[in-house]
Amino acid sequence: MDADVIVIGLGAMGAATAWQLAQRGARVLGIDRFAPPHDFGSSQGLTRITRLAVGEGAEYVPLVRRSQVLWREIEAATGATLMHTIGGLVIGRREGGAGMHGQDDFVASTVAVARQHGVPNELLDAATTRERFPPFALRADEHAFFEPSAGVLFPEACIGAQLRLARECGATLRCGEPVLAIERDGPALAVRTGRETHRAAQAIVTAGAWLPGLLGGRYRQALRVQRQTLHWFRPSTPEAFAPERCPVFIWAHGPTHADAFYGIPLADGTGGVKVGTQQHEVDTEPDALDLHVTMAETEALFARHLQGRLRGLSAERLRAAACLYTVAPAARFMVERHPQIAGLSVVSACSGHGFKHSAALGEALATQVLEGRSDVDLSPFGWR
Repeated sequence: MDADVIVIGLGAMGAATAWQLAQRGARVLGIDRFAPPHDFGSSQGLTRITRLAVGEGAEYVPLVRRSQVLWREIEAATGATLMHTIGGLVIGRREGGAGMHGQDDFVASTVAVARQHGVPNELLDAATTRERFPPFALRADEHAFFEPSAGVLFPEACIGAQLRLARECGATLRCGEPVLAIERDGPALAVRTGRETHRAAQAIVTAGAWLPGLLGGRYRQALRVQRQTLHWFRPSTPEAFAPERCPVFIWAHGPTHADAFYGIPLADGTGGVKVGTQQHEVDTEPDALDLHVTMAETEALFARHLQGRLRGLSAERLRAAACLYTVAPAARFMVERHPQIAGLSVVSACSGHGFKHSAALGEALATQVLEGRSDVDLSPFGWR
């Protein structure tokens, strides 16, 4: 056999898994159709938000808590800067009804998770939020959850550091090699690519938006791939958006997922405040991703979400990008053994909120595959 474990897709989840497997002594072959970190999948855009009070559900907290420990360990091992703790705000209406990531009231679910897991926080009324954080023009009927332990991750640096560590631990990483099929071949799994067929005892598919097309069946039926846009705006008062003064933020200002946006202050060196939204109406194919973000898209985002809410932020666009979400029903994760192919694990559909969990998820997958157990319970993320 060519390896003990083949990891298919080397983005956020794949890079973490490949490293964790390799440092445990496994013979690892990692394969990616591109050369990560790259701009064609789900893990680009310079920054991602991390937060311990995960309003998506209490079952995610062990993953993000362990990930924050791992980011610091990787920083110490590589000298890279991966995480900046600056605090985070989750803003919504006091009477509820501000939905996001499968939750009807995202602020309330965030508060509940914080209380359950002992995450330090403050619940601020509109006036207090405006006073402490001047850019945020909350209405009187809104409030904010503040978490000091939230902050920023640098995804390209995170992926690059873990791939470097994987190589140093002996992993073989092959880029520019699309995987075409996976099938059982006697005692081995045969992974056929555009170049050759590789064999291993086990394989893990962490192929993101390419997973539904690769595995087909119920994955093709249930998982949706969607283009999302990212926008960087020039602040007219840069000092107000400095990371030592301005936290990361999520603002659910209406009853549907379309009435929400998130943002990151001046933390990535571009000179712009990064803002994004999530759309779940239009699906796409990953190979058809349109990386060009039009000015009309940027103008529409600013008018609908930012105007009148973020003070000191101009409508001038400095930069824009697009990325892909792979979305499962109810915006859940999907982590499971393949129901028909023995030895194949499936890890995808992180539904737009997976990066902050990826380091610990890679560790959990490695121990599960090699030792048959995991310190983090992955059972809540199986097929529903």
